[in-house]
Amino acid sequence: MKPILFTLALWVSLAGPAWAADEHGHDHDAPAAATGAALPRFSAVSEAFELVGVVNGKQLAIYLDRFEDNSPVPEAKLELEVGGKKLPVSVHAPGEYEATLPEELKPGVTPVTVSLEVKGETDILAGEIDIHEEEHAEGDAAGGLRYAGWAAAALLGLGVATVIARKRASRRALGGSA
Repeated sequence: MKPILFTLALWVSLAGPAWAADEHGHDHDAPAAATGAALPRFSAVSEAFELVGVVNGKQLAIYLDRFEDNSPVPEAKLELEVGGKKLPVSVHAPGEYEATLPEELKPGVTPVTVSLEVKGETDILAGEIDIHEEEHAEGDAAGGLRYAGWAAAALLGLGVATVIARKRASRRALGGSA
């Protein structure tokens, strides 16, 4: 009987997430949701370079690498334009640059263009920052409640299995049938 109890407890703890996915319209083809508030970011790629920018309030961190081997690009001269406004860029570390936005970006799509020069080589990279403030706020609150519900369901299943196992053990100890 112990294998049956174990199987029951396992089934209860694992079946819950599958039911919830169907209840909440989970799309198996959709990309995985982020687990927490991710900072807005953008990326841009050319044949020679790849660039990633991360926005944190008014601060913009920029990471510039060689496309072929992902090595940082130190000492590049960057000209940054965000939403049609040119911003000064300073070197933070090899391959890492930073800029300060005049104000925090509003929700929506903001175009970004970076012109760069490094050792006589020039390139222009373009991308966009896509900010959806409402989605992040709703997703974080709902995610925490969902996990709490699954934890409660798993504990309930374990509790039921424990009670059944104890009753069967006490019957055996008293000489009763299982």
